[in-house]
This record gives sequence, C-alpha cells and structure tokens, in this order.
Amino acid sequence: MSFSWTPHRFAGGALALDVANSVILRFDATRSIDRFAELPQMDAFPKAAEKFSAERALFGDLAPVEPENRTPFIVMREAIDRYFRARVLGDDAQTLLADFLEATAIILRRAGKNSLEAATAHSALRLLADTEISRMKICGNCGWLFIDRSKNRSRTWCDMAVCGNRVKANRHYHRRKKEAAS
Repeated sequence: MSFSWTPHRFAGGALALDVANSVILRFDATRSIDRFAELPQMDAFPKAAEKFSAERALFGDLAPVEPENRTPFIVMREAIDRYFRARVLGDDAQTLLADFLEATAIILRRAGKNSLEAATAHSALRLLADTEISRMKICGNCGWLFIDRSKNRSRTWCDMAVCGNRVKANRHYHRRKKEAAS
C-alpha cells in the first residue's frame, strides 16, 4: 500500500514520537498498519522528516536506516512507544525504561551520525530529559503520542485538522441522528 508522508504524519512534536506513530491504529489488530513494513516507505521517511518534523532544524539531512540497522531500529521504535505511552498513562515504567535505554544504546553504537536511527535515538533521549515530557499525551482519536504545546495544555488530538475534525464530525452526525429519531 502506497501513501504519502504528509505534515499530519509528523504531528507528534518530536522525531521520536513521529517514528513511534508510524504504526497506524496500533491497538486495533484488524486495522493496524505499520508504515515501516514496506521498505520504500521506511526509506522515504527521512526526507519527509526533513520537511515536516518539529525537530528538523536539530538534525538536518537524514540518511535512511541502514539495512543492518532496520531490525534494531524497529525494536527501538517499539521501546520508545511502550515507555512514553506508559509514562502518559501513569503506569510503572521502570522495566520499560531499561528496555528503551538498551534499544537506544544499541542504535547509538551502530548508526551513522546523520542517520534516521541516530536522530531518533537522540530525539527520544532529549524527550526523556526534557520538561516537555509532562505535556505528552495520547490522541483521543487515533492513539498517537504527541506533545501538547498549547498554552493551557488542553489539546486532546494529535492534529485538529484530521483527528479533531473526525471526532467533531462524528459527534455532530450522532447528535443529528438522535434528534431526527426523536
């Protein structure tokens, strides 16, 4: 399945979260799609990240994941998702932190300086040490991780233009349907 890496795909607010969010509908086994399962999609991600990622100025040009690093990169992506998701949910994340740090260390030992995998590891470590971790949320529509940078911390969707509109349109539809039935 071919698709485009659009600005919406980079709604996480950090490269590490955008990589973690490359799995669409992660918690719906019947509809879940791993955008990195197809190598051309994984290889196209770095160029799109250079244009759309919130951290694009920090990393500059990014090289695609080296073939020998693809499996460790996916392991790191999953560790990033599990750890930060547990933090947002308030779960005990000590073991997940160890897994996340191990996966990140493996990538940092193997990856080239300007590679997507190294930039993702640095982004994830920056999130770990940053105060913005308290602003991290899970989208109420798609389940993606994102950083809420709104002034009053009231954002509930990763992207208002996509997820927010879908939720509001669905709510409107059901309200009108209920009114018509009355």
